Order: sequence, then C-alpha cells, then structure tokens
Amino acid sequence: MKKRNVKYVLVLVVMTVVILLSGCKGDVNDPEVSPFEVLVNYMVENDLDLDNILTDWIVAADAVAGNEANYYVIDIRSATDFADGHLPGAVHSTLGNVLTTAAASGGKPVLIVCLTGQGAGHAVVALRLSGFPTAKVLKWGMSSYDVAFDKWTANVANIGIGHPNWSEAATTAVQEFDYPELNTTVDDGAGILAERVVALLAGGFKGVNSVDVLTTPGNYFINNYWAAADVTTYGHIDGAYRISPLTIAGDEIINLDPSKIVVTYCWTGQTSSMITAYLTVLGYDAKSLKFGVNSMIYNNLTGHKWTTSGSYTYETN
Repeated sequence: MKKRNVKYVLVLVVMTVVILLSGCKGDVNDPEVSPFEVLVNYMVENDLDLDNILTDWIVAADAVAGNEANYYVIDIRSATDFADGHLPGAVHSTLGNVLTTAAASGGKPVLIVCLTGQGAGHAVVALRLSGFPTAKVLKWGMSSYDVAFDKWTANVANIGIGHPNWSEAATTAVQEFDYPELNTTVDDGAGILAERVVALLAGGFKGVNSVDVLTTPGNYFINNYWAAADVTTYGHIDGAYRISPLTIAGDEIINLDPSKIVVTYCWTGQTSSMITAYLTVLGYDAKSLKFGVNSMIYNNLTGHKWTTSGSYTYETN
C-alpha cells in the first residue's frame, strides 16, 4: 500500500513539473499568455522592436541616383505610373505581392518606390519583419526623381494655421490601456508574425486625410511622434498625445488605446506610415496622417518640408 502511494505522489510531482514547464513556453495554448504577448515576446527576442525597424530605413534620391544597380528596386505604384517612368532597373509589383517580388533580390538591399514615400513605408515594415532587414524607402517617393512625378506640391497646405483645433497647450497626459486582442490560427510567435504581415499587406495602405483629423480630432486616438521641443515650437492637434519613443520592450505601447483608431502623425507622413504598419501588425486599428504636418502648417515649418523634385535619369516602358 505504501509503495502505491509513493508511486502516486511521484506521478503527481512529475505532472506538476511538466505543467509548470509548459506554462513557461509562452505559447497561445497557455491560458495565461495571450497571442499578443506571444507575438511581442518573439519580436523583442528577434530584434524586431520598433526602434530596430526604424533604423536606417530611408534613403534620399541624390544618394540613389546613379547607384540604382546597388539596390533591388521594387516600384509599387500603378502599372500606368510605372510605364510612364521608373528608376533604372526597377521591377514593378504591388504592396500585396511585395514579399514574393523581394524573394528575387539576390541579397541586394531592397528599395521600395511609391508616389510620395508614404505607401512604401508599409512595404518596408513588412519586408523588415520578414527577413529583409536592410529594405528601405525612397524618400519622397518617385516625386523626388523628376517634376513629372510630383505628387507632393499639390498636397502641402496650411489648414492648421489659425485653426481652433491646432493647439499650443501641452499634449494630453499618457495613460495605460489594455493590449489589442489577436485572433490567430497558429500558436507560435513566428507563425503569428507571418500571419499578421499577410494581413497588413492585404489591407493596403492605411492613411487618413489631415482635414478629417483636424476637424474631428475626438474621433481618433492621435499620437504626435515628435520630440517634446518640436511640440513646444509648433503646437499640435488638439487632444493629441506625444508617445515617443514607442517600443515593445519599453512597454510604451500600453499607452495606445486599441478601442480607437490610432492616428500617428509626423513631419511628412513617411515615418508615420512605418509606425502605422507596425501597429497594424500588432493588432491596432491604425492610420497614418497623410503628408504629415506638411499638409497642415507648411508655411510655419523651418525644416522637414517638401521643396522641389530633382532631375534624375529614369526609364519608361
């Protein structure tokens, strides 16, 4: 009888240890670990936090012109726009197919070209989260190569100057929210990330016009991705927060409200496109404010503003 009791106790001990060890793995089968936590733990462990993604991610036309062969250039504009003119050696693709197209890069750094440098941010985030850590955005997009492709000049504006919803008060004090809930069909970090990148690319570019945000800022959770000194200099959209840096490891993402549309804005809409794509992967309903503050307070800006197109060689077909 005593032997049977000892065996029973040993079995219980072994089962308890197995359960405890299984609970430490951090997969979605553990009811104490959410799919979101599995995803972000994986991303931090693999150097895929936002600050890593936003390292050396953009390159200007003057650095690319004449050196296009050093890059695998993918142009994600429409087929018509591509035919009208593109970088020498560029291949045409779409945002949705960019991972497949990039597979032929042969080890070259991938350079994504769009109209204005904004849509390309979504593609570059998808690439950097999928094994292409050196992928870059062409700054200002094809608009930077020649005036024939300029989509920037018509979109700079001053609607924020003197607007009642452009504020000089302090930004809204940060607070903590719940994390997003992710629905997933897989149970490991790599699988969840791959699934979320597919969802990002399938969803297309996520942008919002500045007039909509400026008119009804209460409809959004607005994050001004600037340094504090810049907010003091220029002001901000009424009700905006200033959450920068914004990382997983630092847990600043807990200051974003997943129940609202999270609008990020920056100077030009290019950085905010990167951040919006990243937040979309994490499960937030995120949008990038198109053309950044260049579309709201252009005349007040002393830097970070659109000027003119270059005059660089391009191909047609």
